Amino acid sequence: MHAHNHDHTLSVDKGETHLHHHVGHDSESGKFIVAVAITFAFALIEATVGWWAGSLALISDAGHMVTDASALGLAAFAAWLARRPPSRRHSYGLVRAEVLAALFNSVLMLALIAYIVAEALDRFQHPEPVKGGAVMLVATLGLALNLLVGWVLSRGEHSLNSRAALLHVIGDALGSVAAITAGTVIFFTGWMPIDPILSIVVSLLILVSALNLLREAVHVLMEGVPAHIDLAVVGHDLATLPGVRRVHDLHVWTLSSGTIALSAHIEVDDLDHWPSLLDTARQTMAKAHGIRHITLQPEVPHTVPVAFASARPPTA
Repeated sequence: MHAHNHDHTLSVDKGETHLHHHVGHDSESGKFIVAVAITFAFALIEATVGWWAGSLALISDAGHMVTDASALGLAAFAAWLARRPPSRRHSYGLVRAEVLAALFNSVLMLALIAYIVAEALDRFQHPEPVKGGAVMLVATLGLALNLLVGWVLSRGEHSLNSRAALLHVIGDALGSVAAITAGTVIFFTGWMPIDPILSIVVSLLILVSALNLLREAVHVLMEGVPAHIDLAVVGHDLATLPGVRRVHDLHVWTLSSGTIALSAHIEVDDLDHWPSLLDTARQTMAKAHGIRHITLQPEVPHTVPVAFASARPPTA
């Protein structure tokens, strides 16, 4: 006997396997595709002008945008995969595709940051002339497009996948601001070091967010307890329900963004009261912790093997 409440299920009835798929959220693929088209088109323009103007800041921003286009395309594909129904080989479906996409995109951003910093350091030793006026104009257009793409991505649900994609766009916007500033300073003062300096500053700003995103994606893949969930409190809330003696084998993890799962063994006084206790536990977990994907195993004390019980001390 168990409780479950989730969007992807696989059930077996008299030897027949049934796959159920209930879509709970609108697809993110559409907004990603729009963002890819806008980002990639302007990246080509910005890279061409950056090469002609000799601006590392503008070329760096174009590099950000090319990376973003790839990242957004991957995010769109991951969002599509995440909506595929479960199968006999993937009983949860492919909901973690978005987590893998976030992991890849964060690593991609770190690689791009390293490249930009290396190029900037080289510019200090080998400065090149920069056409400030052209840089200002193109970077301003780039900033406007970045803000448009950011607005598109910020609408609707904020999954780990969409946050990863939005991080790339924020990096783009900061790169555009840096390019505008560099172009302005060079145009009015002719001071060339501002170009690599601002490239490094923007890279360091993005680095913090990229590392946080990477850490969060790895934590999900390692079945870690979500940061906002206190496992001890969850165990205590279950253990103090009427009719519950103790809780053990308690696990809480993230299936995908916005979907938290819980499984536990619960020792009860009387199995006859299990249906009502089950409903109370489900409501408590949903209301107090936002956990709706729940699997609970009821046990009565005399049915639990002694060795197993002694090896698993109560969680709460």
